[in-house]
Amino acid sequence: MTTGSRLDGVVALITGGARGMGAAEAKLFASEGARVVITDILGDEGRETAADIGEQAVFLDHDVTSAADWQRVVGETTATFGRLDVLINNAGVFWLESIADTSADRYMEMVRVNQLGVFLGIQTAAPTMAAAASERRASIVNVSSIAGLRGSQASIAYSATKFAVRGMTKAAALELAPQRIRVNSLHPGLIDTAMMDTIAAGSPEVKSMIGARIPLGEVARSEEVATMALFLASDESSHCTGAEFVVDGGITAGMGMTDG
Repeated sequence: MTTGSRLDGVVALITGGARGMGAAEAKLFASEGARVVITDILGDEGRETAADIGEQAVFLDHDVTSAADWQRVVGETTATFGRLDVLINNAGVFWLESIADTSADRYMEMVRVNQLGVFLGIQTAAPTMAAAASERRASIVNVSSIAGLRGSQASIAYSATKFAVRGMTKAAALELAPQRIRVNSLHPGLIDTAMMDTIAAGSPEVKSMIGARIPLGEVARSEEVATMALFLASDESSHCTGAEFVVDGGITAGMGMTDG
């Protein structure tokens, strides 16, 4: 499948890679020379995505909330490909729920996947990535959201976890810099994925209306997020760490501004 060379020799682990943004990232990375480990709880879709990519990709079942699963997945990655250079913490869950309707258990379910999963990924992968880092700086990309930059209604748990990912990214960037591991956060806006279908209640008309309110006039494609992840995974971003990279069509461009 290789067509480019921006990730030649790189081994990348992408969580939540069965579909959507994760799948788009896996396919793009492989096309640029990377060997890719796709992980997800969606086994059938994950295996199909890996099969579409070919011999450069493998799929592993993976619950990102499990420390033991993380140890297994990182171990299998190095056993298969010999190293680990890039981690994309992409796995996440989303639902709309008001403050009044959000139970403590429901809140913590979101925290376990979106926040704890990222922490465990950083903690488990960093030693292996540091061992592989030499002339190339290793890269961790934590997928947050524009909900990690601003508030939004009916998403108190989601917003909390995505702000947490942003904060963990900055802390990890400082701690891991001496080990030549860069850590950045990626903040997608409204992307045409299953999550977008939830927001639009499955209605193409609603999706079109939502897109029309974005300054660039449309909902983004997963591939447009993947290209930013590729930049952060590659040596092209060799001096970028602890920063936020936004792919939102301009939604947050006026954030913090007031009229008059």
